[in-house]
Amino acid sequence: MDIVIHASFLPHEDPDASLAFYRDVLGFEVRSDVGHDGLRWIAVGPAHQPDTSLVLQPPAAEPGITADERRTIVEMMAKGTYAGILLGTADLDGTFERVRATGAEVAHGPTEQPDGIRDCAFRDPAGNLIRILELR
Repeated sequence: MDIVIHASFLPHEDPDASLAFYRDVLGFEVRSDVGHDGLRWIAVGPAHQPDTSLVLQPPAAEPGITADERRTIVEMMAKGTYAGILLGTADLDGTFERVRATGAEVAHGPTEQPDGIRDCAFRDPAGNLIRILELR
């Protein structure tokens, strides 16, 4: 089989704040920005990975989700337990300092984890956990 990751999804509540974080803080390029019925889906990604996107989408925009389920999703987003993504960089310390300097919410600084991975973590404007690991 020849399967690739084309896109992954993270929720957002404020498309402009999320766009500013992923474009201006992380340096991702905007691939598309599509609005429909007052909602926005924004695809972003690293310039050097043009075939892989992260789609920032309205939470619980899927049909069939109940009001109770929608409330649960919003509550989980507020606690930072609904969604996240793992990114990688060769320069973890430099990346951490550059992202921290923008005022992004730091979850933890560069740390050697018990499994041997060294990483740091931030929260995006929607509360999603953005972990960045050091590529070795």
